[in-house]
Amino acid sequence: MTQIPIPFLFMRGGTSRGPYMNRADLPADRAALARVLVAMIGSGHPLNIDGIGGGAAVTTKVAMLSPSDDAGADVDYFFAQVGVEDGRVDFRPTCGNILVGVGPAAIEMGLVPATGETTEVRIRAVNTGARVVATVRTRGGAVVYDGDARIDGVPGTAAPVELMFRDVVGGATGAMFPTGNRIDTIDGIAVTCMDVAMPMMIARAEAFGLTGSESAAELDANRDFYARMEPIRVEAGRRMGMGDVSASVTPKVGLLAPARAGGTALTRYFMPKACHPALAVTGSQCLAACLVAPGTVGAGLADLPDAGPVAMRLEHPAGMLDVLLDYRRAGGTVTDISAGLTRTARKLASGEVFVPSAAWTTG
Repeated sequence: MTQIPIPFLFMRGGTSRGPYMNRADLPADRAALARVLVAMIGSGHPLNIDGIGGGAAVTTKVAMLSPSDDAGADVDYFFAQVGVEDGRVDFRPTCGNILVGVGPAAIEMGLVPATGETTEVRIRAVNTGARVVATVRTRGGAVVYDGDARIDGVPGTAAPVELMFRDVVGGATGAMFPTGNRIDTIDGIAVTCMDVAMPMMIARAEAFGLTGSESAAELDANRDFYARMEPIRVEAGRRMGMGDVSASVTPKVGLLAPARAGGTALTRYFMPKACHPALAVTGSQCLAACLVAPGTVGAGLADLPDAGPVAMRLEHPAGMLDVLLDYRRAGGTVTDISAGLTRTARKLASGEVFVPSAAWTTG
């Protein structure tokens, strides 16, 4: 069997990991690209035994980088979510945790030169149109990975990567509230359909008979919950103008509940067929925006001022995620949303990943 080598970096970004590649090294045709990514990850087996995936949605993600033709960006970041077992590739969403590694990867790939003790990398998220500035620690022209920053869900410490997100509203649907409502009732469940960094369907945990404090494993074992939630998610996607989302990972699902560990609110995030072991970076922004927006399912869960920036701590199964949310709230609306987060990334490996030539060439 002839195989094709593809250069790659293997990196952890936030609480996810996967291959980071130069878009120019991959097929331009979207169908061929999907076949190559399925073969690379090993989708179709619960352990991704014939690929480099890790058997979970947080380890079957792919980042593809290229120089940006946008005057406001250095790098274009194109994301793909590969299914663990179903052989599908979803190009619609983006991933904020994988995005944490984009700045370091861009420097490693030579797409952006390192400058001084820190290097700013201006990123355009191709999937959603969001603009992100990543501040990466550098020294002697190289990325620094060791440091004292700690994030829940990842052991040890590493150098911080600061992210500032802009242009996050309506990236997938064109509107913050794509259904035109702050609350929609679907099959008896009150939900807020919202598009801030990530299109989401958000509900109170109690609406599904949950406390919100259940562990990820407990939620994943509750198949009755998923059976109830998935048709509601699909209908929410239709109302959001996203078409038939039954084969897509978006809109994602979030649950909110009152804080239990001193945070701003308690959250659970679904990908959507499994509970995230921590919390997605993009999802955290949408959940935070839901908490500050009047008339949503999140309104009233936390006592928040009418203007930011506000440091919000979102409780999740692995601990806390801190979001610095800037916004303005007046006249029943919330505007001028941007968010800052500090996460970590680490280069795990580099070299070539091999895919069967048939994946590249089969029509």
